[in-house]
Amino acid sequence: MQIDNTVLAKLEKLSHLHIAEEKKAEIISQLSEIVTYVENLNELDTANLDASFSTLTGGTPMRLDEPSSQEEISKKILNNAPESENDFFIVPAIIE
Repeated sequence: MQIDNTVLAKLEKLSHLHIAEEKKAEIISQLSEIVTYVENLNELDTANLDASFSTLTGGTPMRLDEPSSQEEISKKILNNAPESENDFFIVPAIIE
């Protein structure tokens, strides 16, 4: 895929970003390098790889999901809030 001004204009529109004229050549060059790198990855033969392949023996180590028992931490955090009540932050309503 070749990155040119047409593709860059589409990307600007999709991302709702404005790229200054003096930066466009640099951005096109950088995006072209990224696309070239990704296209190189297509050359890898992954047909025989398992989808859950891992380089770690025994899989990814997991920690126990245990709640924190340090109540003073949450109290310190809530003390910095403009408003709080019953261990919750009070924030302005955003839906009317």
